[in-house]
Amino acid sequence: MVGPNGAGKTTLLRILAGLARPTSGSVTRSDGRRSIGLLSHQSQLYGDLTAVENLAFAGRLYGVAEPTEQARARLASVGLAERADEPVRALSRGMVQRVAIARALLHGPRVLLLDEPFTGLDSQSSELTLRLLAAEQAAGRALVLVTHDAQEAWELATHAHLLVRGAWAFSGPREASLETFLRRCREATHG
Repeated sequence: MVGPNGAGKTTLLRILAGLARPTSGSVTRSDGRRSIGLLSHQSQLYGDLTAVENLAFAGRLYGVAEPTEQARARLASVGLAERADEPVRALSRGMVQRVAIARALLHGPRVLLLDEPFTGLDSQSSELTLRLLAAEQAAGRALVLVTHDAQEAWELATHAHLLVRGAWAFSGPREASLETFLRRCREATHG
């Protein structure tokens, strides 16, 4: 899902996650919030806790078996095994983003709501994240990914949506090429 600033992308993710109510319509979740993994603009991490403590805490909230071991495994999957015992406040912005991604994946949600997952990541971390998300998708998880840069996630996309001023400018199966999609986006947002 792409769209200009203020289009409603983050609001839509908050509604889907159950953190905000729609002004009209409704959202139905068959097994509640437990089936959702959310990566939002806020990391949802505690700065004074280590990366592993943050994830283990989240794991206990979700009823994850062996939360500390699972936390360490998820941190390894995002390339942070060596930094697991450092306080989050001591980590770079990109590392905090990777810890937040690990947190969203920790409880094995069926649906991942990802708001700008590549923010703050260098090219190597972006590639790692892309491979990780592709593996989650291949395992049957649904991804709803918001981005300002469609190119970042194009290979993951099965559908593409453009949100402009709270309404769908277009929505449907992914275009044959990124260039066609970007042209449609420019036409829809600039007239």
